Amino acid sequence: RRAASRVALGLVAASWIVGVASVAGAETPYDPQRAGNPVRIAAYAANPIGVILDYLIFRPAWWIGHQEPFKTLFGVKD
Repeated sequence: RRAASRVALGLVAASWIVGVASVAGAETPYDPQRAGNPVRIAAYAANPIGVILDYLIFRPAWWIGHQEPFKTLFGVKD
């Protein structure tokens, strides 16, 4: 039963990826008047901050959460 559900989930994921890839290929040409969206510029500026937080805080916290006794305390299952 688990194997069948994993196969079904894999087929759904594969069909979704193929569907998204075909939509992504139909991008509109570059329009200089639409470029420079302030949200996109803010995202470019915030990305390095997110990467730094990932490496300094979140990855070590994930690792610690997967060690005993925290693993049992947080209910992490292998």
